[in-house]
Amino acid sequence: MSHVSRRMFLETAAGATLAAGLGALPETCIAQEKPVATREKKGGDIRYGLVTYQWAKDWDLSTLIANCAKAKVLGVELRTTHKHGVEPNLSMQERSDVRKRFADSSVKFLGIGSNERYDSPDPAVVAKAIEATKQFIELSHDVGGSGVKVKPDSFHKDVPREKTIEQIGKSLNQLAEFATGFGQQIRLEIHGGCAQLPTVRAIMDVADNPNVALCWNSNPQDLEAPGLEHNFNLVKARLGETTHVHLMDSKTYPHQQLLDLYVKLDYSGWWLLEEGVLPVDPAAELITQRELFDKMLADSRARVG
Repeated sequence: MSHVSRRMFLETAAGATLAAGLGALPETCIAQEKPVATREKKGGDIRYGLVTYQWAKDWDLSTLIANCAKAKVLGVELRTTHKHGVEPNLSMQERSDVRKRFADSSVKFLGIGSNERYDSPDPAVVAKAIEATKQFIELSHDVGGSGVKVKPDSFHKDVPREKTIEQIGKSLNQLAEFATGFGQQIRLEIHGGCAQLPTVRAIMDVADNPNVALCWNSNPQDLEAPGLEHNFNLVKARLGETTHVHLMDSKTYPHQQLLDLYVKLDYSGWWLLEEGVLPVDPAAELITQRELFDKMLADSRARVG
């Protein structure tokens, strides 16, 4: 299996765009300001895609690619256990076939959406999760992706929060080091009992490997006092290539305000629809949501870009 060197990956891969710490950003960070004299309107590299959770869980790979291409939703994160069947048990030939199917289409495979987490008080459970994640890293590499989504995930009775935070952060560092050799980014979804942004900040202070990125998840906790912008600023330097969002016209989450913050940051990456409620016709609604995203992005770019 072909690997890239750590140096080459840190110089060229999307994972290298992450900050090594929350206090300072490296030269390649996605949040870096461009020179004023040459900068175009911000937000031009924010693209719309799909997480296959729920809406596409029953689509085989051919249907998935066809529906996304028709909707002009040109990036996908493949959630494991779904009908498209991109799993670690695929042979090398099968992996090559999947890679070619994406390469021959207009749809980009962004990576694997795993369900692995590193919070358990049982060291054996954590070790098993780490080994499973390594398999997903290899799979994503072989299929042409750029990263693997993981979770923190929760706190446990009689275990100090600080101990769990440190355990999660160290696990992420271990995985990030392994993933670097495969040109993959570790994407920590802001999820579960660890979803408050100060907690996420604390985890990332431990997970200081620059190949650990955050996948913003559009949670209710984002809106807790003192508010979305403050909470976003706590972690914006570590945002990775993927962001999870819900319906763009949601009545409960301010996607337009969030989009303003992303445009101001001049983020380069994907906003991926991850919505638990199934519409009558997911393929048709996917087109509607992409059109809404296009309009809202244009509005944000005109206002703050």
